[in-house]
Amino acid sequence: MKRTHVVAAFTATMVAAAGLTGCSAGSGDGTDGAVTITIMETKQTNIDAIGAVIPGFEAEMAEQGKDIKVELIADILTDEQFKTKMTQQLVAGQAPDVLDIGESMAVGWASAGYLTPLDDYLNEWDGWDHYYPAVKEAITRQDGQVYSLPSGASVQNFFIRKDVLEEVGVDTSQPETWDELIDRLIEVKEKTGDTPIVIPAGTAWGGGTWFEGFQPLLGGTDTEYYDRESGTWDLESPGWLAVFELYDELVSNGLMPVEDLLNPNPWEPTKYVKFPAGDIQVAAQGTWGWKFDWGPEGATPIEGLDEKVTTWQLPGLRDGDEPYGWINTGGGYAIPETSENKDAAMEFIKYLSSGEPLAEQLTASGAAAGRDDMNDVAPYSNEPRLLEAGEDLADSIFVVTGDGTDQIGQAVATATELILLGEADGQQAYEAFVKDATELLGPSLVKE
Repeated sequence: MKRTHVVAAFTATMVAAAGLTGCSAGSGDGTDGAVTITIMETKQTNIDAIGAVIPGFEAEMAEQGKDIKVELIADILTDEQFKTKMTQQLVAGQAPDVLDIGESMAVGWASAGYLTPLDDYLNEWDGWDHYYPAVKEAITRQDGQVYSLPSGASVQNFFIRKDVLEEVGVDTSQPETWDELIDRLIEVKEKTGDTPIVIPAGTAWGGGTWFEGFQPLLGGTDTEYYDRESGTWDLESPGWLAVFELYDELVSNGLMPVEDLLNPNPWEPTKYVKFPAGDIQVAAQGTWGWKFDWGPEGATPIEGLDEKVTTWQLPGLRDGDEPYGWINTGGGYAIPETSENKDAAMEFIKYLSSGEPLAEQLTASGAAAGRDDMNDVAPYSNEPRLLEAGEDLADSIFVVTGDGTDQIGQAVATATELILLGEADGQQAYEAFVKDATELLGPSLVKE
């Protein structure tokens, strides 16, 4: 089927604590020049990585005549637990001086006035000149300001089991269009009996259905679905329907693992069982897959990963669209507006975002550098897949959005689940999405 949808132009001191330390705790009144700042990490990988670089930061500050100490609050939490807890702390003015937060949190908390704009700091920092323009654009909020500096970034694209495709005689070169890709997927299904592609869909995948599945497909096809000037979502922008119809085509042709996507933890049977086994051959995935999912110390290591797996960019939905990568900014460092130690907090953020400290974090988290001067810095320089992804960032795309991201994600998840359940085709899913999103967003966030 030819896709001719008319869409917009592609135009440390470690404190193991269950609670939080207030942002001014232990900071002193500054009369003796000593400052203690706090940072909270909720994932063991980040706890280890940040803890390892704190002594170096404190030593560097001492050489500059600055007495800045860092307390690392280690509190293992899920993303939702962290979001709930940190929202309470931000409202109370008791959040740590440095926040390590995801994209959706940065959007919501910046709009609510909880975060400090970093622009003045960044414009005075020579490191800012090294960030890729595409990354700078991706982290600029709708008001034109930057509120979080990414600790790493990822390119969202398709990981493929090159070895399996070659074995069954299916072309492994970059597909230029979705027509071409779907023809190959149908060929794989006919030869193997597998459901060959997984893209996050449905409610069980949570926010990943939007951030890792739907949004990259939408943003590469239609850049007008969010109006930055008015801060509203254009639910009539034609890319929405185009992507819902794509999901419908994949499901109706038996190309998506529907039962697995309806599983309470859909990433487990798809990305942790079937892709490693070669029973799913194409997976929507970010750069972190090389480490966290399928690397030697990942969730399900794939032996001979570099020989068996490669990547494709995402095809466009219309004639003439070029394949593309989608930027995922991942976590980023921010400073609460109520912090009493903003200057010291920014010194730490700059340290974490430069040189060997950044290289250590990128390697540990499986992220790509969002700046152009990291390729020769070990241990990042020893990670060819991450280096490749970092270079791809320079030409990848992203559409900046604002308030309502969580509500849009919820409506997309619900509507794609209707397709998985066979209760709606693409048009019906789109109509259900518009109704749901309109109610969730409220009139102030929907473009008239």
